[in-house]
Amino acid sequence: MLRKLLPIVALLLTLSAGTPSQAAAETTPAKPTYAVVVSHATYKQADWKPVVEALVKRHHAKVIEYDKDVAEALDNLKKTFPRYTCFVAQPAEAGRKFVADVSGLTRKLDDDPYTDTFWGILTGYTAQNALDIAKHEQPLVIRKVAAGTQCALKCCEQGICYDESVKNKVVYKKKGGEPQQLRGPDDTTRAIVKTLNEYHPDLFITSGHATERDWQIGFGYRNGQFRCAKGRLYGLDTLKQRHPVDSPNPKVYMPVGNCLMGHINGPDCMALAWMNSAGVKQMIGYTVPTWFGYAGWGCLNYFLEQPGRYTFTEAFFANQQSLVHALESNTGDAKTRKGLKYDSKVMAFYGDPAWQARMAPGKLVFEQSLSFADGRWTFAVKPKDANSFASIDTNGSQRQARPFVAFFDHRLKDIKVIEGAELKPVIADDFILIALPAEFDPLKTCRVVFTAKPIQ
Repeated sequence: MLRKLLPIVALLLTLSAGTPSQAAAETTPAKPTYAVVVSHATYKQADWKPVVEALVKRHHAKVIEYDKDVAEALDNLKKTFPRYTCFVAQPAEAGRKFVADVSGLTRKLDDDPYTDTFWGILTGYTAQNALDIAKHEQPLVIRKVAAGTQCALKCCEQGICYDESVKNKVVYKKKGGEPQQLRGPDDTTRAIVKTLNEYHPDLFITSGHATERDWQIGFGYRNGQFRCAKGRLYGLDTLKQRHPVDSPNPKVYMPVGNCLMGHINGPDCMALAWMNSAGVKQMIGYTVPTWFGYAGWGCLNYFLEQPGRYTFTEAFFANQQSLVHALESNTGDAKTRKGLKYDSKVMAFYGDPAWQARMAPGKLVFEQSLSFADGRWTFAVKPKDANSFASIDTNGSQRQARPFVAFFDHRLKDIKVIEGAELKPVIADDFILIALPAEFDPLKTCRVVFTAKPIQ
């Protein structure tokens, strides 16, 4: 059977089969696999070894060790071909080069250019911080969203958004209501800290200027900052007053437009402080200054703007596969291609990739289904009405030409397309991707039908 990509209410996933015995015979998957990749130096340390052991216990994982270069793990990763791969690393190991190396390595497990395993880098300000993340099992349903930049609150159950470009603009959405614009303070530092500490958002989103040591809250006007010291976050307002962040509830952090927020260049950096003092269990982040933005903002397209369809891990990798597809398709002009290449290996994903965080079900402007019947798989995308695809600019994956993506719950082989080849689908062993052509009938269901065999 397929992984349930959505909660039942919003699943939009139809599974129909012939006889139960036929479906079982043709779709029974091998059990998902999980690998923990770790350096000899880290694995032998008394305080870091329990991090690896916690993951092994939770996921029945295989441990793959390397000496000096993470690339040494490639042969064993090819043999294991894990569904999930967690790279346990001390902060001193988890720098910009490590992120790029991991990103490149995980696209080399087979012959296609796409990422072959859901990966994450698990680290922490201390080994205990990393262990707490490794041991956290309770899935997260994201009901409260807070942001320091504009985001589609209409897709959220409830939330609050502080505009980084327009002074005094705050948008608030109550549960069951519509987003309402309010007037906020000139300096939002204290308000945002209070939101983290008392509102307890499940998801926090930021953009704007940043470095490894700070986030500059205002982009279009003078505002305060978030800074870090000794693994703790605090707000520093324009009057130089300090506001400590103490927000331990489990959350996901998406600095979608921030430069360098994902770069761990020492123990005192923002990424580690978010994990240590703000309850962050999974986060993404650029390890370089950002300008093109595809690898960051696209995660909002898949995660927040298609509420409930993907876990955070799946949303990140849907966007990564989309980026690789754009490169392979030679998409856009020279500047676009340069930007895609720039973004291709500079976005970190931190946390246990098998931990599940998902938006609460919300409004979806198109249905997306993956079904199996009579020996055939069908992937279909159906607009809700004639205006559905036009509205995807603010609520859906086609913004910035994002394709439609679905993941299989087990790997497939011997794939043969029997309907929909004109859509030029990409069907790898664990996902299908369709980029709609520029001209498409908005009342027509987009459909690809194919046959495949499970890889045991």
